[in-house]
Amino acid sequence: MSTSPAAKSTVQAKQNDTFASIAIIVCMIVGLIVYIIFGKVGLDAEGHPKPGNFLGIIYMGGFIVPLLMGLFLLTVVVSIERFLTLGKAAGAGNVTELIRKVKASLAGGNNAAAIAECDKHKSSVSNIIRSTVEKYSAVEHDTHMDKDQKLAAIRASTEEATALELPMLEKNLVILATMGSVATLIALLGTVIGMIKAFAALATAGSPDPVKLANGISEALINTALGIGTAAIAIVMYNVFTTKIDKMTYAVDEAGFSIASTFAEKHK
Repeated sequence: MSTSPAAKSTVQAKQNDTFASIAIIVCMIVGLIVYIIFGKVGLDAEGHPKPGNFLGIIYMGGFIVPLLMGLFLLTVVVSIERFLTLGKAAGAGNVTELIRKVKASLAGGNNAAAIAECDKHKSSVSNIIRSTVEKYSAVEHDTHMDKDQKLAAIRASTEEATALELPMLEKNLVILATMGSVATLIALLGTVIGMIKAFAALATAGSPDPVKLANGISEALINTALGIGTAAIAIVMYNVFTTKIDKMTYAVDEAGFSIASTFAEKHK
């Protein structure tokens, strides 16, 4: 017994929501653990960074650093998850070639072959095309509908399948979009806190404490670097994935138009 597209979409949506929740929690915990390890490895007995030890310098970035580390890990995890998901959704072959074969099969009256081509491709686009071909087959010999009604039914089937399939490809992209701005803002908060500490060290009576001054500047710069780096990766990956999804959307539109045109030409 086959599972309906709506049921598949519901299951996938729940799985994606669960993944996002777990990923956020796990990445934040891992970020905190890594931060603690950096402190143990990179600091000397007096709590100062060991000479030449960059891990200790990062640890001196303050309490904002583990949060930024968690956001960085979350960005990497979501990017990998979306890369794998979209790679699977792209299927096993060329979409343009799939559309050509499906159109040729339908024009020749071999609807079963068109469905078989979709099954071999195993992609989100082929799932949508398969749903459209099934509707094509269902209405082709329906005597209760005229040509315009049949064409409208075929187009509606494409739109319905698209509405169920493509949103799953956009899941978790909101996390990357959010990281592009939130990481920068949190880094700015850490930067401001570090600069406050640095100016506080300069404001002390007599000669300023060089250690406190250096720690404040380090905290500001470390937070800035982590936040900007995380935001940059998130923005780049978001644009990469949205471009892939746009290409799939275009392929779906092309397939729907081709199938509808084939039906119109065949039933003049």
